[in-house]
Amino acid sequence: RRHRARLRAELARLKVRRRVSRDEELLAPAAAAPAPALPRYVRVNTLKTCVEDAIDFFKRQGYSYLGKAASVEELSSLSGKKFLLDLHLPELLVFPPQTDFHNNQLYTSGHIILQDKASCLPAFLLSPAAGSHVIDACAAPGNKTSHVAAVLKNKGQIFAFDLDTKRLATMNTMLMRAGVTSFELAQQDFLSVDPRASKYSKVTHILLDPSCSGSGMVTRLPTAEAAPGAERLQALAAFQRRILSHALSFPALQRLVYSTCSVQQEENEDVVQAVLQEQGSAFRLVNVLPSWPCRGLATFPGAECCLRASPAETLTQGFFVALLERCGEEAAACSPLPTAAARSLQPGGEEQPEAARKKRRKKQRGKE
Repeated sequence: RRHRARLRAELARLKVRRRVSRDEELLAPAAAAPAPALPRYVRVNTLKTCVEDAIDFFKRQGYSYLGKAASVEELSSLSGKKFLLDLHLPELLVFPPQTDFHNNQLYTSGHIILQDKASCLPAFLLSPAAGSHVIDACAAPGNKTSHVAAVLKNKGQIFAFDLDTKRLATMNTMLMRAGVTSFELAQQDFLSVDPRASKYSKVTHILLDPSCSGSGMVTRLPTAEAAPGAERLQALAAFQRRILSHALSFPALQRLVYSTCSVQQEENEDVVQAVLQEQGSAFRLVNVLPSWPCRGLATFPGAECCLRASPAETLTQGFFVALLERCGEEAAACSPLPTAAARSLQPGGEEQPEAARKKRRKKQRGKE
């Protein structure tokens, strides 16, 4: 209601641009396929509560908990006041489409975050250990930043960058409500940050979700305006290659997640391929979440290590995620899965054989 005048003005401008006189003429043609109804995803904010307590809270509100989902198809069959635990992400609850939690006590207190499942993948796959120094290079509005803080258990340091003052102010409020403590916001272009500055000397993880075409967002109007032209895609991809190369130049960096809410190859596989070629053997792609059904397009060897998400195949917004890891003696012995992701895929969190070998090698070195 506060923005009613602005919204009406924008609507009038939109009708002028489209050369229509009625609001209804802005809608998609009848022949166009309707956007799929995605489930309502609710990330439990583990800085303030735990999954078990959140489940109990919803059960007391009259919701029926059906346990952990066994398949993506099971998520699509939810209705009424039923909910599931997601099959891939251990702190994500899944409710029927359009379930409204904006006035729910858990939401207003910051105990839950309303965040699409695909948007939860970057922080989950980055999986920094507690105490790590992490950069969120294009941070606002802050959902991924708060997720990183939850993975860190508020131990360590997050440096978050964004150029927009208002977005940063909103982000600061959101992070405070979520109980995030160890963060530093900067109104600064990440490309202007000096990777060799002493304050970033301990940065080992970077989350990079740069500006993109947004072509994966199913809430966008299905019009020509939503489909980026070749010239715009070229400009976006050039910027994305530049910012990814810059992020990889931080000396202590070990892992980086590159993600977009785009379905365009030019912004996803092509960017990753170009930068990996530029880096030589310094970084490699990590094969993440083997159970994820939608992989990167086979445009170069190893592209299948990347993840894609789509409304049809994963019941999420359209998304792309790639995990890059520094090569060398340390990286050569790494598991092909981030720590948190590996644990979530193994009953009881058994230790990986490679991790066990690393421990034996450390013991042997200690004896020597």
